[in-house]
Amino acid sequence: MTKTQYGTVTVLGLGAMGRALVLVLRKAGVATTVWNRTPGRDAEVVAAGAGSGDSAAAAVRAGELVITVLFDHASVHEMLDPIAAELRGRQWLNLTTTSPEQSRELALWAAAHGIEFLDGGIMAVPAMIGADGAAVLYSGSRSVFEAYRGLLELFGAADYFGEDAGAAAVWDFALLANMYAMFGGFFQGAALAGAAGISATDFAARAVPWVSAMTHTLPAYARIIDSGDYTAEVFQDLVFTKAALEALTTAARDAGVTTEPLDGLTGLVDRQIGNGHGAAAFERTVEELRPAAR
Repeated sequence: MTKTQYGTVTVLGLGAMGRALVLVLRKAGVATTVWNRTPGRDAEVVAAGAGSGDSAAAAVRAGELVITVLFDHASVHEMLDPIAAELRGRQWLNLTTTSPEQSRELALWAAAHGIEFLDGGIMAVPAMIGADGAAVLYSGSRSVFEAYRGLLELFGAADYFGEDAGAAAVWDFALLANMYAMFGGFFQGAALAGAAGISATDFAARAVPWVSAMTHTLPAYARIIDSGDYTAEVFQDLVFTKAALEALTTAARDAGVTTEPLDGLTGLVDRQIGNGHGAAAFERTVEELRPAAR
């Protein structure tokens, strides 16, 4: 396969995200070889010009940069442990979703086998790869990031967070926690609206501008959290928040809707009030989540 300005790339793992990455690479003319444990998933990317390795080891030998896009941390070791010798002297980019500590463990494993390691957290769904709005967060080997920066920018905005291999995953997981909590709130609201005969589509039409407007308050929340002073600026205290959550819970129960998405937050607020912090700002809730509080 002819080498391009980006070098040769191997992608291990052809789920929806892996295929999206390969198609973007091929669109840019990047020489790409693929392998997937489950046969038959490579038809689309092979049709786009990717080579298909006979084995994971053979695929690795074809690429200077090896990208893993697998199910989880365990699957990374299951695939790479038997072929560690093939990876020696190569650059490895892990785009499998792994926790910060798991990413750090992979970096140590890579170093022990003579592999340069870069970790990445994909902030996009497969359809967004290569389009506006996609971003991938990176940490680990600066030399790998700099050497392949042009290639990485094919996927989306490429931001580097330092040589701590777990740093990108910290950002990734913190942002995903925000996202999933938001989705949980939407599902709670859709269930409550649905109990009154309101479609989820109609609910979403009003939820989007409302939630978008509320996100503009996050910098003010962040300023208070960073200051550690939850009494100087109190836009909404914990006693008020408790009353609001109780009203939401009552409305849900009256409609026969579960309150599980709200229960965790309610518990955090109740615990703070029980400890004498009822007059403090709602932002103090973050202290109940910190290791010292637990």
